[in-house]
Amino acid sequence: MNTKPKTRREHPSTTKKFLNNSAQLIKIPIMGTWTIEETWQNQLKEDFSAKYFKELRKFLESEYKKKIIYPNSSEIFSAFDKTPFEDVKVVIIGQDPYHGPDQAHGMCFSVKPEVKIPPSLRNIFKELQSDLGITPPEHGHLISWAEQGVLLLNAVLTVEESKAGSHHGKGWEKFTDRVIEVLNQEREDLVFLLWGSPAQKKASKVDSNKHYILKCPHPSPLAAYRGFFGSRHFSKTNAFLKSKGITPIDWSIS
Repeated sequence: MNTKPKTRREHPSTTKKFLNNSAQLIKIPIMGTWTIEETWQNQLKEDFSAKYFKELRKFLESEYKKKIIYPNSSEIFSAFDKTPFEDVKVVIIGQDPYHGPDQAHGMCFSVKPEVKIPPSLRNIFKELQSDLGITPPEHGHLISWAEQGVLLLNAVLTVEESKAGSHHGKGWEKFTDRVIEVLNQEREDLVFLLWGSPAQKKASKVDSNKHYILKCPHPSPLAAYRGFFGSRHFSKTNAFLKSKGITPIDWSIS
């Protein structure tokens, strides 16, 4: 008997307007205006008014005034803007944003096309080639992944220039925990790629009976040979998505 392939479940409120970067404004004094995509605003609105987030906001107002902070304040929520809540299929969790000039732009591991590819991302491309035979691209802009439903989420969304970990413990970890909790509760059949111990701490927020969790060491030069290389997370992700009737990710980057 012929049956139609199962399609990804869509929430009735999701419309095409969310794919056009329609954004709900979150106005923050001094820093100007932050924006986040409307479906995410709806899911996280209680957090934006919570005490911890107000304290985080106050901290960042001071930091952006006095220091060089990455990414640009207008790009803090880029990962959410490029991948609306109901479009998420895969979640990749990074650590800090890149802390060098011109690197971070709000999506973990990604850099804009004109920026030199960082070592961790080069290792990601090496594993992608080994796993799926995809030739490493000449740039590291992962926008095509985000637009297909790969949420490129750092555990901490801002960092001071040249000071890795400088914004740890300021409230971002609680915020990104909430992001994972909401995805876990409201969605099903997601793939979580947890690379390195900081990302793997988020696993406690994910129900493995509802979602597919893959873990391995971080792709940094210091850790990639401990199990990132050979993990085959890209092909495993697509095999899972296909098994659920969900369109797989085209991991190639042109």
